[in-house]
Amino acid sequence: MAKMVLLAAFVSIGGNDLSSYARKAEVTVEVEDKDVTTYASLGWKEVLGGLKSGELGLEFLQDVAATKIDSIMWPLLGTVVPFVVRLDSAPKSTSNPEWTGSVLVNGWNPIEGSVGDEASVSVGYPTSGAVVRATA
Repeated sequence: MAKMVLLAAFVSIGGNDLSSYARKAEVTVEVEDKDVTTYASLGWKEVLGGLKSGELGLEFLQDVAATKIDSIMWPLLGTVVPFVVRLDSAPKSTSNPEWTGSVLVNGWNPIEGSVGDEASVSVGYPTSGAVVRATA
């Protein structure tokens, strides 16, 4: 079994390569479980998959200089934009899949931290529509 250390992940939001600011990326997807238990289930719970949803979780090092991450993310607040995430910055391939979709930029924390902390921003954006895994 292959093992991997994340060293150069690729993160793009709204067509902006934010890899140089990102230090954590997490794509999660889930399916609602719908209870379809009946008396014929003989006391065992039965479930079916319902609606799918996802979230893009990111942690960035903050930079408020002109043209840097704060000035990129601030105008996206409240909009649905495309995202792309890969485990490595190399092009997508069978050994470097790419996850894409759209997210609602529903928040931005321009200031986050305590005395002595690095200036970072943690966000979690809900997906809007399908999340696609591609290798070619």
